[in-house]
Amino acid sequence: MLKKKVGCLHAHYSNIDYIESALSSYDIELSHFVDPGLMQRVTNDSSFTAGAAEKKVKDQVEWIAQSGVDAILITCTNYIALLKEEQPSVPIIKMDEPYFEAICEIQEPQTIVFTNPDTVAGTMNRLQQLANLHQKTLDIEVIVLENTFDLIMRGQKEEYVHEVSNALEKLVRNQQRVVSVAQLSMVAAAQQVEQETSMTIINPLDTLVSSIVKQFAEQI
Repeated sequence: MLKKKVGCLHAHYSNIDYIESALSSYDIELSHFVDPGLMQRVTNDSSFTAGAAEKKVKDQVEWIAQSGVDAILITCTNYIALLKEEQPSVPIIKMDEPYFEAICEIQEPQTIVFTNPDTVAGTMNRLQQLANLHQKTLDIEVIVLENTFDLIMRGQKEEYVHEVSNALEKLVRNQQRVVSVAQLSMVAAAQQVEQETSMTIINPLDTLVSSIVKQFAEQI
């Protein structure tokens, strides 16, 4: 079987290492496309409309699709929320869909943690749509760690992981809910807290690998 080529669309360079590490043991060639500018405009430019953002994501996906890849992996939850259902010529792998599937299987009360407040509405809307589709009732509390996401956008990854891990540790030690992190940028902090506390924190990277291999088998 020929090596599969996956084009990865990220909102920030820090996500590249996560994907490279997670898929390093598979016969997959990764090409990375990064555009932090879109989220900066969505966040800071009031004249930049939702329609313009959707068009930008559509253009990016179509560009990647024409670069000789077998599939496109989108790691940014905001990019995914902005992407309409029109499909390009190659399969789209949405980073958070396997994560949503895992969340929908949990019957206990849950807490989902974000650092980017602009990601919350789109992510939770898509999660609720999936829950409705599967007739699942979710008991979910959303927590946003304020004043942290700017750190990663400025390239201060160590500071970001430090702040997020401190907040997550306090959270898992002080409540009985199932805790998960919704963004790929939070995975390192979540894994660090898991090692220190022996408590499970669900993250979208752990749910991705088996799903992407399955999608290759079914779609490519």
